Parts: sequence; structure tokens; C-alpha cells
Amino acid sequence: MRKTVLYIAESLDGFIAAPDGGVGWLTEQHPDGLEEGSYPEFIRTVDTVLMGYTTYHQIVTELSPDKWAYEGMHTYVFTHKEIPDKPGISFTDEAPEDLVERLKEQPGKDIWICGGAETAGQLIRKDRIDCYWITVIPVILGKGIRLFDGENPELQLRLISAESYNGMTDLVYQRR
Repeated sequence: MRKTVLYIAESLDGFIAAPDGGVGWLTEQHPDGLEEGSYPEFIRTVDTVLMGYTTYHQIVTELSPDKWAYEGMHTYVFTHKEIPDKPGISFTDEAPEDLVERLKEQPGKDIWICGGAETAGQLIRKDRIDCYWITVIPVILGKGIRLFDGENPELQLRLISAESYNGMTDLVYQRR
């Protein structure tokens, strides 16, 4: 059965974005890109991407406005806006936990919970994330948007791996 994987980066003090939603601090760690990190390994394991509308809008307007960043994978964007689907992108108001359960029953690779905090939070609260792959970036933002907002239930996890590169640390946990 397919797994749901929350693959996301956060600051040392636990923020996934600045207060205004900005993520420029993610690329400032090593602008010369000494190592690619875990992304190439991770991306080969997924074929479906789930994200909220805010994350989608940030990708298409700021991060990758000229080319869809997840070409070749099917993307689902959670929104209450009426937006027509695009090739490879479905806009849905289905509850994230319901879509996840439906997708897990279908054949395919793993399902990436890409962001943002609201989408991830809904799935965390419903215990629908099988693997937490969190990259800790050595920056202290002081304030911003938290991944874990204090509304979450207690979940028991097991550390699968910890790896450092470019000054960052990947922590991979699975549900016990």
C-alpha cells in the first residue's frame, strides 16, 4: 500500500515559512549548492503531490512561475475556490484525509504531502501521515508559520534515519 510522506523543511525554531509566508531562507543555506541533499532520492519514491492553495499559488507565482515544478506527477490542490483542473493538476474541496484514504487504495508510488501548514495540520490531526521527513535548516526565524501548531494529538513516532548535508539535517520518522 502507498504511504503518505510529509517531506518538508523547517527552521531550527520550528517554522516552515516566515510570517508573510516567504521561504527565501530555504535557499540561502548554501547558494552554491554543494550537495543536492535528499530531494533527488525522495522524489523518485512519489508520483502524487498534495498541497494547499497557498502553497500552489506560491509555486506558480514565485518559486517556479515559468514551469510546473512537479511535472510527471499528479498534483491535488486543496481549495474551496472554483478553479478548472489543468493537465496533471486537480483542484479539490475534498477533505484531505478522505482523498488520502482514496489514493492509498489506488496503485502507485508514495504520496507527498508537500504543504502547507494547514494541509499538513489536518492530516497530522487525523493521523494520516505515515512518514515524517523533516529537513531542519540551521536558521532561527524568530516567528512565522509553524508546522506543529499545538493542536495536534500525541503521536508515537520512531526515528528511521538522521543525515546531515550542507549544514542541514534530515530527520525521518515513521509511525510506531
